[in-house]
Amino acid sequence: MVFELHPVSLRVNGVEKTLDIEARVSLLDVLRDHLHLTGTKKGCNQGACGACTVLVDGERINSCLALAMQYEGREIRTIEGLANGELHPLQQAFIEHDGFQCGYCTPGQICSAVGMLFEFGAGAPSAVTKEGGKLELTDAELRERMSGNLCRCGAYVGIREAILQAQEVMAR
Repeated sequence: MVFELHPVSLRVNGVEKTLDIEARVSLLDVLRDHLHLTGTKKGCNQGACGACTVLVDGERINSCLALAMQYEGREIRTIEGLANGELHPLQQAFIEHDGFQCGYCTPGQICSAVGMLFEFGAGAPSAVTKEGGKLELTDAELRERMSGNLCRCGAYVGIREAILQAQEVMAR
């Protein structure tokens, strides 16, 4: 079976890329197979593990569930695009707090944490946010907000410590 190719222009890490792709190709597959940005990982390929998390216009998404065609004209940021001459505060904090073991989930964890800290800073509540209370990034909040990203190695303590440190650095 032959599928028709369609032109699509994607802005990835600040660079405009024009590709001819099949309409059914996921954003994850475009990033990895067409643009050779292999930092974004393919884990479950079903949206359950978060290894493929990237940022689109600052919001975190599972790129395995997104059709690339849907994101024409939007700003897509991958783990490769977070550092700007020096490590992003979350990347640095992950190193300092051993927020990884095998490292497979790390790009998705970091991209998700960037999006999560933006959501938190904007005042978006989570499922565990107390009604009418002061919004604080407690352990329960952090666990809930990062629950879409799994780590098979169990590096969650380091991941949470890294996020809390990065939140302080980014707040300055």
